[in-house]
Amino acid sequence: MFSNAFRSTAQLRAGACSFSTTRLLLAGRPKIYTKTGDKGTSALFTGERRPKNDVVFDALGTNDELSSSIGLAREFCLDQGEGVKGIVGQLEQIQCLLQDVGSNIATPRDSATAPRLARTEFDADGQHVEDLEAWIDAMDQELPPLTSFILPSGGKAAAALHVARSVSRRTERMVVPLAQEQRVDRSVAIYLNRLSDYLFTSGRYAAMKAGRQEVVYKKPRAPRVKKTTSVPEE
Repeated sequence: MFSNAFRSTAQLRAGACSFSTTRLLLAGRPKIYTKTGDKGTSALFTGERRPKNDVVFDALGTNDELSSSIGLAREFCLDQGEGVKGIVGQLEQIQCLLQDVGSNIATPRDSATAPRLARTEFDADGQHVEDLEAWIDAMDQELPPLTSFILPSGGKAAAALHVARSVSRRTERMVVPLAQEQRVDRSVAIYLNRLSDYLFTSGRYAAMKAGRQEVVYKKPRAPRVKKTTSVPEE
C-alpha cells in the first residue's frame, strides 16, 4: 500500500497523470472516513463494538486530548527555543508513549486474548516512569524552591505545559477506575500520575528559561462593606 502511495505521489508531482488516471490512483488509497461509527458505536482493539459513550472511549478520547495538548505545548517550546530543547525531545517521546497507552486502554485486560494482552502491555518494568522521574529531578535541581501556590503562567510554553498537566490529571481520573477493575494495566495509571508531575515541573522550567516570572497565588481581599448609621425613628 505504501509503495503504491509513494509511486502515485511521484507521478502526480511529475505531471505524468491525467485527471482520470489520478482518480484511479487515489481510489486505491484507504479513506479517512469509514462510516462504521455512524450508528454511535466504535470498535476496541479486540474487535468488540461498544457505544461511543462507553467509559473506555471516554478514557481513550481524553488520552487523545492529552497528546494533542502536549503537541501544542511542544510547538510553543520549539518557538521559545533556547533552554528548552531537551523538553521538546522528551515531549515527543511522551506523545509516542501515549499512543501505547491508548492501545492498552483499547484492549480490555479482562477479556482480550493472551497475544493481544502481550502486544499491548505497557511499561511492565516501570522504565518509562523512571525516565519521567529522572527528567523531573534534573529540572528541579535548577529551579528555585516552591514556597507558594503558583498559577499557570510564565509564557506561552509554560502555560501550555500547565494546560497539558491538567488534561493529564483528567486522563488519570478516567483511567483509575478501569485500572481498579483490572480492565487497564495499573502501570498506565501510574505513568499518567507521574506525567502530570513532569508537566508541572517542565512548565516551571520553561518559565525560568524564558526569564518570565511565575504568578503566585494571593488570596483576594474581601470587599469592604461600608457601615451605615441608622437614624432612629421618632
